[in-house]
Amino acid sequence: MYPIVRKKKLADKIYLMDVKAERVAKAALPGQFVIVKIDETGERIPLTICDYDASAGTVTIVIQAIGASTERMVELEEGEAFQDFVGPLGCASDLIYEDIEELKKKKIVFIAGGLGTAPVYPQVKWLHEHGVDCDVIMGARTKDLLIYVDEMKAVATNLYVTTDDGSYGFHGMGTNQLQELWDQGVRYDHCVAIGPMIMMKFVCKLTKELGIHTIVSMNPIMVDGTGMCGACRLMVGGEVKFACVDGPEFDGHLVDFDQAMKRQAQYKTEEGRALLRLQEGDTHHGGCGNCGGDR
Repeated sequence: MYPIVRKKKLADKIYLMDVKAERVAKAALPGQFVIVKIDETGERIPLTICDYDASAGTVTIVIQAIGASTERMVELEEGEAFQDFVGPLGCASDLIYEDIEELKKKKIVFIAGGLGTAPVYPQVKWLHEHGVDCDVIMGARTKDLLIYVDEMKAVATNLYVTTDDGSYGFHGMGTNQLQELWDQGVRYDHCVAIGPMIMMKFVCKLTKELGIHTIVSMNPIMVDGTGMCGACRLMVGGEVKFACVDGPEFDGHLVDFDQAMKRQAQYKTEEGRALLRLQEGDTHHGGCGNCGGDR
């Protein structure tokens, strides 16, 4: 069992939890995720790692209650526990494998939308701890849905907060803020965008026009987290990839967002899943291709 040692409400239906998982905490790296299961009958939920503390043996996750399983998860209190807490899974951010001195020469910007702030934070924190400067543009639909503003302010070189309705910070979306900074003469050569699919699509559209290399995290489309269910299958540069085993981060300018979003909607129905299995054959699954993981 994996006990919850801290629980905090961040916004409506959004909760932060520090979970005691010593082996996961010791091995975790920015960009990775865990699979969490509340009990024997609970759904397996992939969640990005928001933070980790190897000395304390804890991993921080952020949960948004959007379905039956996540509603049950956020009802857990400190002292209660998850049955399963598997990880770290997925590939870590490419940035942590680059030479530190070369990283310091780059002008890096992170663009986080909504819950995408959670997986952005550990990357920015890691860069800060290694003396690498980076800017962060983070936003939400409204002020009440913003999370981790103070924590991000402590590790970002420059933090720009946006809200769609103008209730806090810059009035507009992350792309609007990036365009305004660019118009003011601020130049970036590397961008990491994490958030809703539609947000990442339009960030990539803009950064392609501006000539900024862009990485996106496709964690929003993950379901099973092992490549067997076929949910996170996507096309990257014309090749079949699976977000959970090949990513979750990819070159955003190579991701076919339209296909991924259409497929995501189709995957939600039993009839749609059956059609995808028929159309995609052995490439429907990320493992053997024949596991029947979504049946």
